[in-house]
Amino acid sequence: MTPVPIDHGLIFAAALFVLGLAGVLARRNILFMLMSIEIMLNAAGLAFIVAGARWQQADGQVMFLFILAMAAAEVSVGLALVLRFYYAGDSLDSDSANDLRG
Repeated sequence: MTPVPIDHGLIFAAALFVLGLAGVLARRNILFMLMSIEIMLNAAGLAFIVAGARWQQADGQVMFLFILAMAAAEVSVGLALVLRFYYAGDSLDSDSANDLRG
């Protein structure tokens, strides 16, 4: 089996990160923003794995495990916030979060 060149893996990780960043900047729905952040975290993890495979070290895989743990914590807190926003304002629009002060 031929290994994937590091350039291809890093370009793919960068493309995923840009897609996630575009999703965060373009969307106003909190669920789509959370999914875009997950895509960005997976892109960073992919870059770590590609770099670790390039130098044949397990460091990239260990960092990816830390990223997965952080993503799981982010999902649990994010979903709790989504439920709180929805019950308080009947909307998941991030612009309507400013109306929840009162």
